[in-house]
Amino acid sequence: MTYHYYMFHKPFGCITARRDARFPVVMDYFRHLHNEKLSPVGRLDRETEGLLMITDDGRWNQNMSHPAYHVPKTYEFMAMGTLNEEKIKYLSNGILLTGADRPTSGAELTVTGQTTLSCVRPALHPDMQEKLKYNLPNHPVVCGQITITEGKKRQIRRMLKAVDCCVIYLKRLSIGSIVLDPALRPGEFKEYSPFHTT
Repeated sequence: MTYHYYMFHKPFGCITARRDARFPVVMDYFRHLHNEKLSPVGRLDRETEGLLMITDDGRWNQNMSHPAYHVPKTYEFMAMGTLNEEKIKYLSNGILLTGADRPTSGAELTVTGQTTLSCVRPALHPDMQEKLKYNLPNHPVVCGQITITEGKKRQIRRMLKAVDCCVIYLKRLSIGSIVLDPALRPGEFKEYSPFHTT
């Protein structure tokens, strides 16, 4: 049997599901392929964009997405708030999230910049701009990259919230050795072989 693998740049506002009554879903982008066996590899929440693999290879999907395999996933983020060495150390040691019975695995985090909300708000999705319209323009915003090896629901948002940072932009850049092609625009996909360099 020949399996299919697609690298998809998931857009903001799209649900990782087959069907949803309120929002567009990622599988809408693949209907024209007429392959009912295709499924997303893991999940990205509605407000997160970036790399999402789609495949009809169930075993590969399981190996890539199951928490037991600890596949690293790297994201670019912007969050209202600040991150100092103490907060970064706290995140790197793992956090007991609200409602969880054990801490997350540690996250690897790098701060890449500091700015203010007024500087980044125009570049955000219109839905997010609307959500933030009553926040102070000079509210500090921290930018960075974060890598996790689990996939708990809204994990990065919840981890950063635990150190008083509210995520306003989140984009997945990579899953293991698979890196999002920068030429792919939101909503676009391409065939991809995970078993050799393309």
